[in-house]
Parts: sequence; C-alpha cells; structure tokens
Amino acid sequence: MPYLLVDQVLMRGFFIQECCLASAWYEVLSVVHMMAMLALFEANLKLIPRDGQNGTEKKVSEDSKKDVVDSLLRASGCLDYSVHHVLVKIPAQIKKGFPSYLQEGMLEAISIQSLAQCVEIQLGLASECEKATLSVKRRLACEQVSYFSKAHYCLSGCDTSDSYGKKLLLFLKWKCMDAKAVAYYYHALVLDKGSEPTNHISAVCCLSAADDILAESKRACLSFCLANPITRVPPPWGIMKNMHKKIPDVAYKKFQIYGHLFEQDKKSALQSLPDLPEFPLSLRPEDYEFPGTDSIWENVDCQPQIQSLKEHLEDETEESSK
Repeated sequence: MPYLLVDQVLMRGFFIQECCLASAWYEVLSVVHMMAMLALFEANLKLIPRDGQNGTEKKVSEDSKKDVVDSLLRASGCLDYSVHHVLVKIPAQIKKGFPSYLQEGMLEAISIQSLAQCVEIQLGLASECEKATLSVKRRLACEQVSYFSKAHYCLSGCDTSDSYGKKLLLFLKWKCMDAKAVAYYYHALVLDKGSEPTNHISAVCCLSAADDILAESKRACLSFCLANPITRVPPPWGIMKNMHKKIPDVAYKKFQIYGHLFEQDKKSALQSLPDLPEFPLSLRPEDYEFPGTDSIWENVDCQPQIQSLKEHLEDETEESSK
C-alpha cells in the first residue's frame, strides 16, 4: 500500500500523548482534525488493490483513484479550516499545551501535502492516458514539486525535535525528491523536442539530474523507513513505479545519442542545467464550513438550564426529604 497521509495518523497513534485543556475551541479543533484524518484513512483504503476479474492482476481502478483525490481535497479543506478559522480563536497560552502534531505549521504541511498527493495521483493517471501530452505531464510534475516544497517549508517554523516531527520531515524530503526527479524527466523530454543542439544538451543534463535525484530519493526513503517508528520500505507505486526504470534507461540512451555534443562544448554543457518551469498551482483545499445550528436550539425551552448553587442545594434537600 502506498504511503499516504494516513501514515501520519498511524504515527500520531504511536506517539499519542494525553492532553487535557479547558478550551471549547480546542475540542472543535480536535473534531475537525479527526474528520481530516478519517478522510485520509478513507483515501488509503481506496488505494488498496482489488482482485481483478477472471484472476487478473490486482489493481486500483481509475474511479477509485478519482475518489481518492476527492478524499484528499476534503482532508486538506478540514485542515486549512482548522488553521485559518479555529486556531486563530485559541489563546497563545493554551496553544503551548498542544501536542506537537497540532502546531499550525504541522497542520499546514499536511494540508498542502494532501494537495501534492492529489497531483501525484493525477500525474499517474495522465501517464497512463495516451491523449495526455508531454506538456501536461510536465506541468503536473512541476506542480507536485511546488506543493511538496511548500509543505516541507511549513515545517521550518515548527518544533520537529520529537520522533513524529523527524519522521514527517523525512517523509516530505523523500517525496519532494521523487517529485523533482519526475519533473526533470518530463522537462527533458519537452526540451528534447527542440531542434537546436543546446536543446539536446539541456535535455541530457535534465535527465542526468533526474537520475542523480532518484538515487538520493531512494536513500531518503530508506532514512524515512528507519526513523522511529520503523516502517517497511514500500514498493514503487503510481508514477514512480515506471520512473525507477525509465529515468536511468532514457538518461543512458540520450547520452549515447548526444554525447558528442558534450565533447564539442564541455564548458557550456556543464552550465546548461535549466531551472524547472513554474506554473500557477491549480488545486485548492475543498471549502469547509461548520454545519448549521439545529433549529431545536432556537427554542428557549431546549437551552441548557444553569442552576445557582443555592437552587442546587435546595433541590438536594427536597430529594432527601422525600
């Protein structure tokens, strides 16, 4: 099963800490946060491969992947609402008693990470679609880099000294490297469509960078898995399932074809790694709002009645005399 955000739920369960705070808004935050975690759990369940018909290989259907995107957007919306509409109502003194995973930066990071993994799934679907152009795939890959980078940056102001914080930091580092490797791969293929020698040199440089980043990504994945709590190394899935073979193969073949261009102008070749293009981010957290107050609470008779201490003692006296 792929590592989705539900792994953060499992880690929170591992590092569970008792927290007793006299704050109604803290209770609201806990409930909305739990709704986000349930949406993430639902997303992971939908990514479990199902038995194919007539004994065919287990796979996740396209409809299931689209449902996963909906669940991730819903989770991102709950977390985004928590940050901008609930946390702001809680005094700083009370926030000091929060568990580490409810820090503002942590919530923002998981919210943005949810969007990143939406794009990751969309890119996987695009890679399987013959009609999807290289430009579309490159755009999705570059968006994925932007989202994961933003999520990683959100943790820069957080206390990540505990095991949960360290594990999350390593997870985002690993996923960001995966995303960069894929982005450089597709950027190389787009550049290689050009007719100038410089286009081909830049393409080979991008492929070489993708290959190097992929190797770093594998080490980052291992570091994440070995961090407490130890988790197994997952098999490549989604877009990365093919990229682990495609990137080194294509990098080698393109260098064989255009290697002579490097020999002709080594200085230019060494300086020709282009920056990844930046695109406007297309996904936003799903809008979330508190459910409306039930009309029953508008009835005065249904409002909670608060007794004074004197009235309470008088009631007890009457009860004991019966």
